[in-house]
Amino acid sequence: MLPWRDAVSEWDLRCELAAVYRLVDHFRMTDLIFTHISLRLPGPEHHFLINPYGLLFGEITASSLVKIDLDGKPVEPTEHPVNPAGFVIHSAVHQARPDARCVLHTHTKAGCAVAAQAGGLLPLNQMSMEFYDRVGYHEYEGVALNLAEQERLVADLGPHPALILRNHGLLTVGETAGSAFLRMYYLERACEIQLAAQSSGAPLTVPPPEVCELAARQLAGDPEAAGDFVDDQANALAWAALRRLADRIAPDLAT
Repeated sequence: MLPWRDAVSEWDLRCELAAVYRLVDHFRMTDLIFTHISLRLPGPEHHFLINPYGLLFGEITASSLVKIDLDGKPVEPTEHPVNPAGFVIHSAVHQARPDARCVLHTHTKAGCAVAAQAGGLLPLNQMSMEFYDRVGYHEYEGVALNLAEQERLVADLGPHPALILRNHGLLTVGETAGSAFLRMYYLERACEIQLAAQSSGAPLTVPPPEVCELAARQLAGDPEAAGDFVDDQANALAWAALRRLADRIAPDLAT
């Protein structure tokens, strides 16, 4: 995935974000023209890229992404509007969390189902361990059209890499578009596995808290929790493979 630095061109970042849109579409995490993935551009202006309202994720290209400011206003000519709910959620996170350079939000079946459960995400599998005590919860307040909700939303996200919006969906953040996607991919899989385990009717086992915390630290790349082996290439290799996949399934994304 592209490192965050001012030398990265806007076009390269557009291509990376367009690739994430196509991957979200490929892995069936879309909701027609709704939900959003935004990416803040380098520079002091706090401009960020977001999807043009009205296009399916499978139609989005690097050039079609809309550049807007924190007020949700386009900073360049565009024929496309921006979904106001996307602006409310994404601008709030971008403004509050400088490290949240990419914000990814979904309305998947598994994500919405877990978001409707009182217990939220449970530490039932290794994929969910990445988020053990590292996911926030935001109570449902209706469609996100009110600016007053922004303060509560970012407070509930806190320092976490992920947020479960009760009765609504999932949200992940990352320093790059690739890291936000990888988090969402595994958060989605954790939700799917949880629902499958619960639907079996069999008794569920939960590792003790100290084991869950150890696994979370290992998955976060904490060297003190690594044990006998350290794998510091996993995310970079996974994202490189995903970029190759995106280029195969969507050769037009860089147009």
